[in-house]
Amino acid sequence: MSSKDRDRRITDLGTLKALAHPLRMKLYRGLIVARAATASQLAEQVDEAVSLVSYHLRKLAEFGLIEEARPRSTDSRERWWEPASDGVSIRDEDFRDAPEKAAAHTAASRLFFEQRAEMYRRYLDERAYWGPEWNRAAESAESALRLTPDELLELGREAQALLRRYEERGRAADAAGDTAGRENVAVHLNAFPFRV
Repeated sequence: MSSKDRDRRITDLGTLKALAHPLRMKLYRGLIVARAATASQLAEQVDEAVSLVSYHLRKLAEFGLIEEARPRSTDSRERWWEPASDGVSIRDEDFRDAPEKAAAHTAASRLFFEQRAEMYRRYLDERAYWGPEWNRAAESAESALRLTPDELLELGREAQALLRRYEERGRAADAAGDTAGRENVAVHLNAFPFRV
């Protein structure tokens, strides 16, 4: 794992609103995956003008979500960016104390969910191009469990610990040059109470 903080906890409304912008969230996710990129590289990924992407990157930096990275090329005109932490954590309990904060948290959560759902829809649409080995490995499941709030919290912590182990394994393999057959993999886990 990198020396960066793990899952910076966002507790203020300004930072939440800065991240909860559709393009900014895509840019942030792109930086998490790439670990470092220029505005030009990210603009190509999101199909937007470099000037617009640069503006939104500066906004993310203003709130400490990303930071300038050491240059990865000899072109001194290129400005490189990287995430300021190894992810973020946004918790309901930090936004409950005022209606505006609760509404912003709900709106942000909906945006994050919609972007995750779009990623999965894209995979479904492109599934035929991934080949049998990736389709056999891909997973989609739903479980209906009977848990207490404490058990749900424990389940979430155990799932995060497992994901971190695989993240560290993948980063170590990349650092060692073992990139053959490796792709970016998204794991989305939603765990919440419901009533029928």
